[in-house]
Amino acid sequence: MSDATRSETPLKASFNIKLNGELVTIATVGQAYRFLSSVSPVEWMEFRSLHSDARVALEAAAGNAMLNIQATAALRVLFARAKLL
Repeated sequence: MSDATRSETPLKASFNIKLNGELVTIATVGQAYRFLSSVSPVEWMEFRSLHSDARVALEAAAGNAMLNIQATAALRVLFARAKLL
């Protein structure tokens, strides 16, 4: 398994999220993984299962670029439920 935080594998969609007044663009597996890791785990507590699913999908996509569709779908569900989209 490769290091997910350094992965430049593109996602199938880019996500533009406004966080603390700043626009954050997430377009690669590495960017998404860093975003999910940088936000406090307490803030993801309500969405713990979806957060875990997204991290696992991102780790898999970092090792196999063919899995970027599943990673994108997992992120889309998590961000939609967390009302970040």
